[in-house]
Amino acid sequence: MTHIQADAVRVLDAYAARGLMLATAESCTGGLIAGALTAVAGSSAVVERGFVTYSNQAKTDMLGVPAGLIGTKGAVSAEVAVAMAEGALARSAADAAVAVTGIAGPGGGSADKPVGLVHFAAARRGGPTLHRSRVFAGDRDAVRAQAVREALDLALAVIA
Repeated sequence: MTHIQADAVRVLDAYAARGLMLATAESCTGGLIAGALTAVAGSSAVVERGFVTYSNQAKTDMLGVPAGLIGTKGAVSAEVAVAMAEGALARSAADAAVAVTGIAGPGGGSADKPVGLVHFAAARRGGPTLHRSRVFAGDRDAVRAQAVREALDLALAVIA
């Protein structure tokens, strides 16, 4: 079992034990978080839905992220990650949602927002929204894999 598979099982077990459902909202991971979760048998008891919002327009259309927020803060920002998580929660029957937006590379980085920068947020009904940011090393695949693991960890933290 890979680390990602083990992380996914931990999330599913924790949510199932509490009778909770989870939604995902993904940009740079392109559905890998939902894929890791749904690769596990029985995940339908926990995974309510997943949004892949790779473009800015998709973030606005599917999750209600204000276009002005994306324009002022950038798609890769704490504020947009939080809006994505809260938007996924508002547009689903899930009890919690985890969101990720970042720069997986190899291009697209800047001095302020380097390749490997990923923002994460997790929201829970009736609870606070959590945010983390990380700068991961490695190629595109490595950044995305590390982002999946961090997102799964944050999905656990928001229900702790």
